[in-house]
Amino acid sequence: MSGSRSGSSQPPGSRRPAPPRPALEALFADGNADPLRRALWLDALEQRLRPHLPPSLAAHARFANVDGTRLVFVVDSPVWRARLRLAAAELLDAARSVGLECSQVVVKTTALPLWPDPPAPRPSLPLSTATREALQAALASLQPPERDAEGES
Repeated sequence: MSGSRSGSSQPPGSRRPAPPRPALEALFADGNADPLRRALWLDALEQRLRPHLPPSLAAHARFANVDGTRLVFVVDSPVWRARLRLAAAELLDAARSVGLECSQVVVKTTALPLWPDPPAPRPSLPLSTATREALQAALASLQPPERDAEGES
């Protein structure tokens, strides 16, 4: 046999395989990206609509969806549902200003919290004597060395 690579799996003149794409780029590359794009679009839309909510209502309401010509919001109690309905005209105007053709605001009430609580801090464990001594030695090694007052002139 000659020195050619006739046994390789790639045809002669073919290119190397493309390097792997970054994760986010790979997610958006095929048809599976539609839900991701929609979620990002809805999040951006919420950021545009949130300033149009009355300040007292903003903590109790969350933009959820666009369903045809309806803006869907979720609130955490019936009282806020009534207040959001009073703000519907301003929200519809804001939605129209960003290009949506909305004609109705739908408000749903949930028993779940709209904003999840941050995770509770983990309790710290007591340090063993060996760990404490190792930490003190490490901290001491970071301190600049002391100079003698006599050595300076």
